[in-house]
Amino acid sequence: MAVTAHTDRIALVTGGGSGIGLAIATTFVRAQITTIIIGRDRQKLDAAAEQLGKLCYPVSHDLDDLASIPALVQQLVSRFGHIDILVNNAGINMKKDYTDVTDEEFDRILHTNVRAVFALSREVVKVMLPAGKGNIINISSMASQYGIPKVIAYTASKAAIEGMTKAMAVELSPQGILVNCIAPGFIATDMSAKALNGDPERKNKVFARTPLGRLGDPADIGDAALFLSSDQAKYLTGVVLPVDGGNSIGF
Repeated sequence: MAVTAHTDRIALVTGGGSGIGLAIATTFVRAQITTIIIGRDRQKLDAAAEQLGKLCYPVSHDLDDLASIPALVQQLVSRFGHIDILVNNAGINMKKDYTDVTDEEFDRILHTNVRAVFALSREVVKVMLPAGKGNIINISSMASQYGIPKVIAYTASKAAIEGMTKAMAVELSPQGILVNCIAPGFIATDMSAKALNGDPERKNKVFARTPLGRLGDPADIGDAALFLSSDQAKYLTGVVLPVDGGNSIGF
């Protein structure tokens, strides 16, 4: 059954059931953008959709199953008509000493954080190209801006995302598809709480080198995503935007 959109813009946000993804979805819905949130946890997605109301549509899907992605995108297009904005937010992390990381663990993080992003973007781009317009926003991390110990696979994956953003922008922007990237700093989410609360030294270092002296709010990333997908950013492509309270330039 086709959905009658309350707006002419349709956004797809991966990992949209919690944290930064939910904040982006919340900002989009408030801007009257019909927003599809994708994730693995049906319960989280349903709770998010209930919170966000009739412009939010939860879709439970495991994006690690690359072979299923073309059919997923076709189903979404059949239901919603088009996809105007893709936010590649879903990702996983692991904190472990360099020499203890196994090949399988490294591959698992690269698979979710890079290969799934590539596969989903490729299929969505096929839908955007005939329309001659679209916005893709990739979510990177401070880990790609400088070396952070004990997150080697995550760092490699986010550096790949930033490289892919630039390559995608150069190839796709002449055809109307803008591709940009947000590199969040240390944002107050469950994921960062897990990383920082058990490591006082790391937590102190984060605050010491962040000029604004506090963690960011997930809504700060939502605002940046809304800007990058708006007409106000129509001459921006291939940009990696740190939203980090100055952390990446802090001393």
